[in-house]
Amino acid sequence: MKKVTLVIDGKKVTAPEGQSLLRAALDNGIYIPNLCTLEDKPEPAASCRLCFVEVEGYKQPVTSCTEPVREGMVVNTKGAEALRLATTAFGLLMASHPVDCAHCLANGNCELQNIAKHLRISLKPKRFRKLLHDLPIDDSHPVITYDPNKCVLCGRCVWVCRHEAVGVLGFARRGFDRVVTTFNDEPLGETNCLGRGDCVDVCPTGAFVYKEGKKKTP
Repeated sequence: MKKVTLVIDGKKVTAPEGQSLLRAALDNGIYIPNLCTLEDKPEPAASCRLCFVEVEGYKQPVTSCTEPVREGMVVNTKGAEALRLATTAFGLLMASHPVDCAHCLANGNCELQNIAKHLRISLKPKRFRKLLHDLPIDDSHPVITYDPNKCVLCGRCVWVCRHEAVGVLGFARRGFDRVVTTFNDEPLGETNCLGRGDCVDVCPTGAFVYKEGKKKTP
């Protein structure tokens, strides 16, 4: 496959032609905040609006997950406008996210913590009014617990469930009420979920977790 050479934050890197700028950066050890990307997913969801970067010659920042690399591209992941957009998006996201890291099984392995550290902001930004969902936790499955209140609607679990398992999960409703759920909101334990744990493995926040003593099944 043809390779192109570009510069990201002053570092010269090579990447396969057609690869997303986000993936090229991540593959070369350059972190860009993101929630909805998956390496094996062919098309970007572009839903989290966190991966903005500035590209030389462009009038405004672009989402790096939707921008293909090109020869000679010069990219700044830490430009003021890109960081402003990412910080605003993150603040809006956290305004409806319960922050209780000490009691969360994803503590220390949570992408929200990584993003907050990278952006140098609090997990509890005060710019936007807090508005939580207060949805019931689904503890019906023998292997997996699902807490929709921690879901950031990244779509990773929906994609991997459809492509690696049986397609139990999907999006329902709109706006603030949008949620990842099962058909007809059935408890996960009453569906044909195989309990493989693909949803747990790709979840960036701990919305899907293994129950204590359980682990991924073959």
